[in-house]
Amino acid sequence: MEKFYYEVPGIDRKEDAIAYINEFYQYKSNINGSGKLHKYLDNYQGWLEQLQIEYMREANERIVPSKTFFLVRSSDSKIVGMINIRLALNERLKKSGGNIGYSIRPTERGKGYNKINLYLCLKVCQEYKIEKILLDADKDNPASWRTMEALGGINIKESYDEEEACIAKRYEIDVKESIAKYSSIYEPMVEDIRENKEK
Repeated sequence: MEKFYYEVPGIDRKEDAIAYINEFYQYKSNINGSGKLHKYLDNYQGWLEQLQIEYMREANERIVPSKTFFLVRSSDSKIVGMINIRLALNERLKKSGGNIGYSIRPTERGKGYNKINLYLCLKVCQEYKIEKILLDADKDNPASWRTMEALGGINIKESYDEEEACIAKRYEIDVKESIAKYSSIYEPMVEDIRENKEK
């Protein structure tokens, strides 16, 4: 059985992280959940510093604190996904965007990895005492919203997202309930978060 873990981004992952983003460009795929890594390909150290700033900041109506992780497959230490978890929500994010942005690299899709990604996310949210999370998905992207439904997500509304120019399906997940219900499935597949030796 494959195992996966979250890894806190560090300098030793520079080449792997850049290769991850470049794969999205190669496949002409949208980039989500990367903590804006695609804007820092020429300044990876600057991205790491920005992640620290984003984690420490106070929530207001413009910005909120967040954490970004690599989803890593244990067997080959490959980055197969990423996630950005907003640890608080302002009014804007309550209406659109929610707590989570995530992605699986194009060549690793269709293997159920994003369900593991979301399960690990719920465990992080529980540590931060977040009781319920909100997530958005393009109605035309069933892979995304079916992942949410697979972890107990309830579709609470659909609306037109002007920024993304799409119909967005909004989901809510009760963190504690979801972990209790699905831990027997996903817990054998996951390992503890790993810190990088160098930042």
